[in-house]
Amino acid sequence: MTRARLLALLLCLLALAPAGTALAATPRASFPDIEDEVMCDTCNVPLYIAESPRADQLRREIRALIARGETKSQIKATLKARYGPAILALPEQSGFSLAAYLVPILVAFGLLALLMVLLPRWRRRAREPALAVPVQALDDGDKLRLDDELARFDTR
Repeated sequence: MTRARLLALLLCLLALAPAGTALAATPRASFPDIEDEVMCDTCNVPLYIAESPRADQLRREIRALIARGETKSQIKATLKARYGPAILALPEQSGFSLAAYLVPILVAFGLLALLMVLLPRWRRRAREPALAVPVQALDDGDKLRLDDELARFDTR
């Protein structure tokens, strides 16, 4: 009985083995997947938007690389080697270019932290009664001057 179970388990594992190797295979690159990650070097817009002879030339070049069986990362590396890093629509995810991803996130977190600190203070201030300003009594000279000024502006 245990041999039968062991044999059944072994057959199940053998049946699943080709599926594992199929999953490990690199998927073939597709043109639409690459086209939106590459810039036209003359138009300075993504390749899928660009309408120029140079954009058509880059499209033909990418299709030729796909026909040779290169993967997406290989095609992007080839284009970067030929035309420089500006040909890629997204900055590299390493080195100084990583700042293009991190700085906006850090600024957003900083603004949220600032709001978390300032909002309770603003709410507390709104609840506190306004401080009364002490009113000083006017002496006789000031009262006369005030009455004269008001009389001059009185339009009755």
